[in-house]
Amino acid sequence: MQSRDATDEVDSLEPLSPIGEGFSFAQFTGLENDHRLLQNKWDTSETDPMTKVLCIALNPTIDVSCDAERVQSMHKTRTTNQRQDPGGGGVNVARVISELGGDPELTYLSGGATGILLDAFLAETGIALRRFPISNPVRMAFAVHEETSGIEYRFVPEGPEVADGELQPVIDLLGEAGADYVVASGSLPRGVPEDTYAKMIDPVVQRGGRFVIDTSGPALKAALDHGNVFLFKPSLGELQELAGRPLDEDGVRNFAKELVDKGAAENVTVTLGTKGALLVNKETVLRVPARHVAAKSAVGAGDSFVGALVWSLTQGHPMEKAFRLGVAAGAATALTSGTELCRRTDVLSLYEAEKAERL
Repeated sequence: MQSRDATDEVDSLEPLSPIGEGFSFAQFTGLENDHRLLQNKWDTSETDPMTKVLCIALNPTIDVSCDAERVQSMHKTRTTNQRQDPGGGGVNVARVISELGGDPELTYLSGGATGILLDAFLAETGIALRRFPISNPVRMAFAVHEETSGIEYRFVPEGPEVADGELQPVIDLLGEAGADYVVASGSLPRGVPEDTYAKMIDPVVQRGGRFVIDTSGPALKAALDHGNVFLFKPSLGELQELAGRPLDEDGVRNFAKELVDKGAAENVTVTLGTKGALLVNKETVLRVPARHVAAKSAVGAGDSFVGALVWSLTQGHPMEKAFRLGVAAGAATALTSGTELCRRTDVLSLYEAEKAERL
């Protein structure tokens, strides 16, 4: 009955009207100052949503996916079913929140010819956008599905180099945004200091907001060393990298508890692959078993987890329900091909069938 109640709450929500609806690619071509056009068009400072979510994408991508019968070295590989989507951590989180009926704002860096294409793709989503220009072009990532083996090959460039002066306006924005949730998701581009996400925490928390982070390596460590993170979502590999040692199931739980107890993060959600996912905070330790689905692609599954979880919290759901919805969204994204993300109907269907185990 608990699952049904939660799902009914999700289904009962009316979809929100997109901001900036109607932009098309034609409006970006031939414009020297396209970033000004976007910034002004999606200035939402006068809006007053009940719960405001700001997603940060410092290293967005154009995600390209395709199918190939077989991938062979030194041979020309013919592909079919090519698809292009705006991607990267913060972008995908915003797309999922929007798909579920939310109204997020997306702040992102964009430059070069690929940046113009990214802007056009994002404009078609109807998501509220704040674009900050950079000199170098946005990266493009590739996912190739080999039909004969079912293997997915993923190629992810490190991204453009970003100058200090190009990044600072994003940091300054956080002191004014007044968002209830700020989600910093994805890798840092070249040239950006490792403590960049850590520097974002205080401006958010001082205005009463909650800071959510989904990254890895030194950028994650710096944020957790700073503390006051509301939630972070590592994979098992990322958590082991943070711990500096292999972790079994007990080790994962204990290390996550250590992070919570010392104030690094209020909530830790660990994705464990075939073993499901784990939620750890001061009140509970909860595990949701892996949902076995006919997975087609892993692109964006972790971002979908974060997006659905945050969206659920904005609807007033308790953390345990939000966590379960996040697990469902990650599985729902695995059901889609290439760079497509989860569909609302799949998320709700998988959520309905989920079971959680308190540890």
